[in-house]
Amino acid sequence: MDNKKKIYVGNLPWSLTSDQLATLFGEFGEVTDAIVITDKMSGRSKGFGFVEFADEAAAEKAIKAMHEKEVEGRNLVVNVARPPRQDN
Repeated sequence: MDNKKKIYVGNLPWSLTSDQLATLFGEFGEVTDAIVITDKMSGRSKGFGFVEFADEAAAEKAIKAMHEKEVEGRNLVVNVARPPRQDN
């Protein structure tokens, strides 16, 4: 089952934190979770993250508004998050 309330955000500025990601997308609706994915060893950002909204309409609005938007010199890639791959 697809979760259309969760979005993938790629090409993030390296300096962006999870809190800043939540703030960036908060204008589109209630953010229930926001996380920047970091490298387990170094703790540095991998340049992408996920934002989950309280409702699908807010997520759709955020995708339309933020895809290709420039943040700190980088154009974001924003779309509906796909479920994690199940490697057999």
